Amino acid sequence: QVTLVESGGGPVQAGGSLRLSCVVSGYTGQRFGMGWFRQVPGNKREGVASISGHGGTTYAQSVKGRFTISKDNVNNTLYLQMNSLKPEDTAMYYCAARDYTWQSLEETNYVYWGQGTQVTVSS
Repeated sequence: QVTLVESGGGPVQAGGSLRLSCVVSGYTGQRFGMGWFRQVPGNKREGVASISGHGGTTYAQSVKGRFTISKDNVNNTLYLQMNSLKPEDTAMYYCAARDYTWQSLEETNYVYWGQGTQVTVSS
């Protein structure tokens, strides 16, 4: 059984930083794509950042230059470093894994999902 467990969310002031982590177990797809998504109640889930099995990355325009996605294949952990946070970054953040090599910001391309971690940025 594949499980993804996020952590690292919380309250932060605008301009601050947070580092989200996602520990993956039961998944042998280190060469497969993974991603971070976020969702605000009433809105569609939005792709934030994605990393391919080869380490290639893709970012949403709204976070480019501020967020960095990375992964540790030894410890089966996905990270999202978030700097210069803005109130509009407030959302529930989810990590996800797919069964294909390439990265994607489209949620329908992902098979496995975590439960989410809340990020709240105050102005």
